[in-house]
Amino acid sequence: MQPIPRSKKARTGVSGLDEILAGGLSEGRVFLLEGNPGTGKTTIALSFLMEGAAAGEQGLYVTLSETENELRDGAASHGLAIDTNIEIFELVPPESLLDAEQQQSLLYSSDLELGETTKAIFEEFERIRPKRVVLDSLSEIRLLAQGSLRYRRQILALKHYFARQNATVLLLDDLTSDSLDKTVHSVVHGVIKLEELAPNYGSERRRLRVIKYRGQAFRGGFHDFIIRTGGVVAFPRLVALEHRREFSREVLTSGIGGLDNLLGGGLERGSSCLVLGPAGTGKSTFALQFVMSAIKRGERAAVFVFDEELGLLFARAKAIGIDLEKMRGEGNLHIEQLDAAELSPGEFAHRVRERVDSANAKTVVIDSLNGYQASMPEENALVLHMHELLQYLNRQGATTILTVAQHGLVGDMKTPVDVTYLADTVVLLRYFEARGRVRRAVSVIKKRTGHHEDTIREFRISDKGLSLGEPLDEFQGVLRGVPNFVGKIEPLLTPNQVSVDHS
Repeated sequence: MQPIPRSKKARTGVSGLDEILAGGLSEGRVFLLEGNPGTGKTTIALSFLMEGAAAGEQGLYVTLSETENELRDGAASHGLAIDTNIEIFELVPPESLLDAEQQQSLLYSSDLELGETTKAIFEEFERIRPKRVVLDSLSEIRLLAQGSLRYRRQILALKHYFARQNATVLLLDDLTSDSLDKTVHSVVHGVIKLEELAPNYGSERRRLRVIKYRGQAFRGGFHDFIIRTGGVVAFPRLVALEHRREFSREVLTSGIGGLDNLLGGGLERGSSCLVLGPAGTGKSTFALQFVMSAIKRGERAAVFVFDEELGLLFARAKAIGIDLEKMRGEGNLHIEQLDAAELSPGEFAHRVRERVDSANAKTVVIDSLNGYQASMPEENALVLHMHELLQYLNRQGATTILTVAQHGLVGDMKTPVDVTYLADTVVLLRYFEARGRVRRAVSVIKKRTGHHEDTIREFRISDKGLSLGEPLDEFQGVLRGVPNFVGKIEPLLTPNQVSVDHS
């Protein structure tokens, strides 16, 4: 039995969308692109025609709702000029239909309008003979049809006509006349739905989903996308199982002897580490220690900051011997400040992937998950997004360090989102009071990839860097914040005992 040949694909010209569609739109088929006004249908349609024009294919944009000037102005707003290979056919009501004295009453005007509209479209097609066609929009045809049966017959007629001409057609539907009418869904070869979400605060969020694609596997689920100067950019949903890279699972040190001992030698390449603690305990400092160590090994690193202004972070890090600006200037460090109110989870995952794939970053810091959580209110979705992202980074051999700020200062701590089960290593930071001073303690409560110390150590951050003391085995209740001294010696660090090893 001969295998059935697969149809060629027409690329959409939209970054990321062809990956979602497994290569693009099948040539010679009719597709539906639906969404409420403002979701980006026209922008995607223009990109589809311009992609074809760049390949030497003739395109036709049939508009029943927008004028030609509006379409050209919309393209110009993205810095694009509509190619000479693209014809815009503006269908407007005949002047007689706008003149009250010329209107007739013996026949239904919808009969004449629909017939004239269809005839005009076919005549323009015969004149141009395009390979790609956009029809904008079906809402106008639905209103002219004035009935589901007549509307379905009209869509079938359009489909069969374009199929005989081997044209790839994109039908746009703004869902303004009847959003519950699924007539076209059963007729067309594929359906792409665009959605716009309006959070309580921040910019709108857009996402798309492929509802149907006959005879073709595609990437299911919702995919975030944005409209920016230049057009639409889609961010395919990350599936970690599709990405794997061979690497050596070596142990990476931090450069701080006490911290490496606490971690059982260090962090394993291709693993994730979660640093938990209340505000101000030094979570970012612990993460940056591994960044500095990676760059000293000749590797590249990427830091994504949600909560802190970069200028303040640079000054604070330099005060403890970590020169982030120098690392960035030498090209070894990518550091980026993100605005959770303007960023979708899909776009964030895309940015991380870009640094790992193109820049070969081997250490990735996300500081913090509190800010990342603010980019989407659904906590369950956050955990799923983070699960795929961590699995992807692990499979690429990248060491990932996440920070989470817990609520409270001492005593019972509340964690806004529980991702401890996702991380391979969990480091816990705490404040505790001893002899009239607020001190800091660190412990490792989980490590999947090997052994670790089960002790609690005091640590100090000074102008000489990060230093760890001996295990606090003479105290009980350190993690609760108010310990009891039960020993006979003084195990606490004094200011003169601060030392650092950045080798």
